[in-house]
Amino acid sequence: MKINHTKLQFIAITGVFVFQFMFPHYTNAYILANSSVGDSVLAISNTPQEIMFDSYDNVNKLPLSASREAIRTVKVPMTAYSSTPDQTDDTPFITASGTHVRDGIVAANFLPIGTQVKIPEMYGDKIFVVEDRMNARYHYKMDIWMETRQEAMNFGLRYLEVEIF
Repeated sequence: MKINHTKLQFIAITGVFVFQFMFPHYTNAYILANSSVGDSVLAISNTPQEIMFDSYDNVNKLPLSASREAIRTVKVPMTAYSSTPDQTDDTPFITASGTHVRDGIVAANFLPIGTQVKIPEMYGDKIFVVEDRMNARYHYKMDIWMETRQEAMNFGLRYLEVEIF
């Protein structure tokens, strides 16, 4: 008997949405009642508070979260890298987490993927995200992604305070 994966996926996704709609207190998610198909956005919220979505272009802004304190601050040796095969693997534009490299990406082996960090000495309040890994021999070190090889070389090796969130 051949299994139709498309039908199974449709049934599974439909089941999840129906369950969330009928039993939001079990799933801790609320599908907003005034969301509709068409030019409006379907929204799922973690609270029963209603968030209005008028259209794709006119989305009311969610409140910003309060600034938070860093979990800890550490001083780490920091270097920079760019997207060249000799500094990375055979997919130089893809991070270890599967995203495309961009400004604000750092590589570190001692922090989980997705950890947010700040480097206030050099970048002030700019938030970086750990989305890449380094060679296994570098356990306690951080690499900042830069657009060009020359920028990375000019960065050199620095010992900088990093705030971990």
